[in-house]
Amino acid sequence: MDNALEPGKVTFDEKMTVRKAIEVAKIPFTYVSANCFGGYFAGNLAQLGTLVPPRDKVAIYGDGKTKVIYLDEDDIATYAIKTIDDARTLNKTLYLRPPENILTQLQLVEKWEKLLGKKLQKFSISTKDFLASMKVMDFAGQVGVGHFYHIFYEGCLSNFEIGEEGEEASELYPEVQYTHMDAYLKRYL
Repeated sequence: MDNALEPGKVTFDEKMTVRKAIEVAKIPFTYVSANCFGGYFAGNLAQLGTLVPPRDKVAIYGDGKTKVIYLDEDDIATYAIKTIDDARTLNKTLYLRPPENILTQLQLVEKWEKLLGKKLQKFSISTKDFLASMKVMDFAGQVGVGHFYHIFYEGCLSNFEIGEEGEEASELYPEVQYTHMDAYLKRYL
């Protein structure tokens, strides 16, 4: 995230400072890349300013076709706990990318529409308009919009391959029955 937008870049810079200090001190580690917590990104169909899904109209970021990785918070905890005594994750990053939960925003909205039994009115927000919205926000809002931009417009969570420094959780722990997003969304009916 070297190219992260200000002011949200500070989040990534601080994480890298901590990571470098851990590695320089030779402290054993496992980093967990948890991606998008369902409670903040899936339950609201990625709508800023609410934690519940819309029932009439929904904002779509760009064309809505950027891949995003959504996870139930309990599943994140399950995967993290499994790494504690697992030598395969020592000094590596565990990437949580369960295949059924790698969805575009439009696919997530479609799951909600199917559960709701009706189509939502969709309106697209261009990159230019989305970034312009930061100008009238406080610091926290600007950080949030910056993070949403990287996730929903650039695809920063899914636009790279996991290298030798990492492992993918659902491949490493196939016994974990993770929550699919259609099941996750049922709690909002």
